[in-house]
Amino acid sequence: MNSRRVILCAGTGCVANGAWKVFAEFQTKLAESGSSATLTADHTVCDGHVHVSKSGCQGFCQMGPLVTVEPDGILYTKVQPADVAEIVQRTILNGEVVERLLYVDPATRRRCRGTASIPFYQRQTRFVLKSCGVIDPEDINEYLEDGGYAAASKAYREMTGEDVCKVILDSGLRGRGGGGFSTGRKWDLARQQAAQKKYVICNGDEGDPGAFMDRSVMEGNPHSVIEGLMIAGRAVGADKGYIYVRAEYPLAVQRMRRAVEDAERMGILGENVFASGHRMQCEVMEGAGAFVCGEETAMIASIEGFRGMPSPKPPFPAQKGLKRRPTVINNVETLAQVPRIINEGPEVYRQLGTAQSPGTKTFALTGHVANTGLIEVPFGTTLREIVMNIGGGVTDSKGKISKSALKAVQIGGPSGGCLTSEHLDLPLDFDSLRTVGAMVGSGGLVVLNQNTCMVGVARFFMDFTQKESCGKCVLCREGTRQLLALLDDIIEGRGTAETLEMLEKLGAAVQKGSLCGLGKTAPNPVLSTLKYFRKEYEEHVFDKVCRTGQCKALIKPSINAARCKGCGLCVKACPSGAISGEKKQPYKIDQQLCIKCGACAKACNLGAVEGIHA
Repeated sequence: MNSRRVILCAGTGCVANGAWKVFAEFQTKLAESGSSATLTADHTVCDGHVHVSKSGCQGFCQMGPLVTVEPDGILYTKVQPADVAEIVQRTILNGEVVERLLYVDPATRRRCRGTASIPFYQRQTRFVLKSCGVIDPEDINEYLEDGGYAAASKAYREMTGEDVCKVILDSGLRGRGGGGFSTGRKWDLARQQAAQKKYVICNGDEGDPGAFMDRSVMEGNPHSVIEGLMIAGRAVGADKGYIYVRAEYPLAVQRMRRAVEDAERMGILGENVFASGHRMQCEVMEGAGAFVCGEETAMIASIEGFRGMPSPKPPFPAQKGLKRRPTVINNVETLAQVPRIINEGPEVYRQLGTAQSPGTKTFALTGHVANTGLIEVPFGTTLREIVMNIGGGVTDSKGKISKSALKAVQIGGPSGGCLTSEHLDLPLDFDSLRTVGAMVGSGGLVVLNQNTCMVGVARFFMDFTQKESCGKCVLCREGTRQLLALLDDIIEGRGTAETLEMLEKLGAAVQKGSLCGLGKTAPNPVLSTLKYFRKEYEEHVFDKVCRTGQCKALIKPSINAARCKGCGLCVKACPSGAISGEKKQPYKIDQQLCIKCGACAKACNLGAVEGIHA
């Protein structure tokens, strides 16, 4: 038997789908096969010939649990405990491929042996995610063998703080948390501050709906985040760092804490970093559960033990931040980019992306798209490439890929805006997105098909931001409440021409007058949908119709007399007695009695019920 490594994806998505049961079954079946493999305390099975370990998110979330077999280059999808015996017998013991567990490309119907032949992976450039899904996130030795902490060692032993800042400045690295500010400039500003004590903070408080990029990096390669934070500390002259992780990410919290402990145990963190005479300590802190704590000054307040509320700027945190000391805050993805930039040089990094937005960006690709999951592409990649090629195309209401199904792509979550089919060839970067009223944000990409009500989408994000407003400034606190009320008026049939006018005026006011980024970007989904889908708003307001049938107050269900055969199934299903008529004759719906529940449409086998979805 040849030596093999079996890597089980143990990111949150695969764990939720039963990855640990699959792992336990590997242990059992390997033992039954006569192997001397045993399960160690850190969840690794190894007998010298077979090494079974876990990894962080491998990206292809909808196909999990995922199992990779190396060096064969095989990726098995949707693996269940019942499949393990066949994998052990055929692949691990005999080197054969279990064809039925391979991914099937929906475009070609071809079975793909591994990531090298799967379009979802082929078309990506995995810079930050290079080791995610490969190394064991809870084994510091695997990170070290992969070249880990070499960049931090170089920064502490061979470079000054100014040297580090210059490399990052030359690389053109911009913050991946949404603002896109120059990381090197931010660091250099903090470096130049005359202060005995400085701090660095990793922002892992990822709160956008549908976004899980930072979570996946923390779960899959936590040491890269720590190393990036250490280098930031060296750059600005800080000896204490905080990793502020969203409390709703228990696996990320667990793995980050384990990584910090292991780094301390090996002397990588501590009093004399790499025998350089410099001190660096790191503390993992769980977030306060508020979206606004992702804003720099609100996060600082939370770390200090106060309610997470933003403060006016200037002074900026790089001047006066945590405990009124100079503080640099970067998000997870930004820091995870840093070690490779130090190791490979800024020139290599600039070969990726665009001139003004170098490097890569991770996106959480979700919604009505064939392939969902975590992806990474260079800046400048078009929306068409992401949605149609990496994503495999847009799915219609029946789950089938359709060229005409795309309606919009919501990018950047509550802070972002909507893109349409007109923007399919727009290169995605910080600056190009601003020209069309959108932004990169943290990296959420939600694909929406023709069955989506865009007014409802705007309302969903406005409801989120209104609830997450800290209430400190009037325009955000009251403005988002009124924007939500105006959207409710439209959805519930009370909208007028003045409602649309007020939406635009109030949205612009909230953008201009809010204190922090939450309020300033809260109207973006409303204003962008108004811009690109105004006709749909006008249909809601003037015609009192929702073309998708999603807004219940505007639904007017009816029965198509040509299709109805009078079977009576809809009558039996209706809970309000709104349907009447004679057997074998077309039935009718009383609009006054109808509660618009969709039970009739669900019961009808002929598709005779129109204007409402089952």
